[in-house]
Amino acid sequence: MPRPKQALLSRDRIIEAATALIDGEGLEAVSTRRLAAELGVRGPSLYNHFATKDEILDAVADSIIEHVDTSAFARKPWPEALRTWGHAYRSALAAHPNIVPHMARGPGRRPAALRMADAVYGGLVRAGWPPARATHIGALMRYLVAGSALGSFARGFVEDPALYAEDYPHLTQAHRLAEHQRSVDEGAFTLGLDALIDGLTRTYEQFRYGENLRR
Repeated sequence: MPRPKQALLSRDRIIEAATALIDGEGLEAVSTRRLAAELGVRGPSLYNHFATKDEILDAVADSIIEHVDTSAFARKPWPEALRTWGHAYRSALAAHPNIVPHMARGPGRRPAALRMADAVYGGLVRAGWPPARATHIGALMRYLVAGSALGSFARGFVEDPALYAEDYPHLTQAHRLAEHQRSVDEGAFTLGLDALIDGLTRTYEQFRYGENLRR
């Protein structure tokens, strides 16, 4: 049989093209017409794989989340597991910041996102956290990770010393932040995550102490 003139369309090809488009131009650039043009197919052919644009965005989000390792919750104490997962979660989102606003809606029906939520919640409850507090911790981590991955604090300052020199005496080195973006942004996240885990550890110890007194 003769070879087809173009590669057959698949979910994976659509997700790959959509991811590249989102990474390069943002969520606003995604439409079925634009994706079809990128893939060299007719627009309606995408509907054989995805019913709506939101389904495509969900698939892109889940393809990113499925690479986040949650196995630490099955083999490490909860503070170490939370720290390991937090860094893995942020790394995945920071590599694709333009999809983060869509992810911020929550897991919805996305399988990988639900598996991640299940692993984190289950690990915390098995460690002795009350279900309500385990839910709060999962939510708190999402706020921290999504906020950190969504944008760069360091790149929010322009590389113009003159802008800060006279009117902002405490920001005379702010123009240098952009050149140290990675260390500033990752350092801030690490500091926040460590502080959060330290605080949660104290809360956990108080809770366990109270439980022991009631026995």
